[in-house]
Amino acid sequence: MGCVAWSLTVWGRAYCDAGYDAGGRFELNFLLPLVVGAEALVGLVARAIGRRLVPRAPTAVRASLSTLLVVVATVWLAWWFFATRGALDGYPSDSGLCPVSNVQPSWPEWIPV
Repeated sequence: MGCVAWSLTVWGRAYCDAGYDAGGRFELNFLLPLVVGAEALVGLVARAIGRRLVPRAPTAVRASLSTLLVVVATVWLAWWFFATRGALDGYPSDSGLCPVSNVQPSWPEWIPV
């Protein structure tokens, strides 16, 4: 999920050409291992919390709760990273393909950024 979040962020910046100059690419490349590590850590912590919440439940319930928490936590973190680093609101866009908010037209409107 960390690689997906990072790729989505890079794609968003490159498409709108907002913050994709040399400094922006350096920032994103610097953040790649941090994002991947953070996503892995969040997933492990969510799994541990899910297993601790229902210690005496059947195995299927414990596994499904852990899985649900991992998915929700990692997707939320990926969405937050894209919203804060991938769509730079108000940053001058050079491509002319995006509005001032730098959210790509292909982004679903029902997912807030």
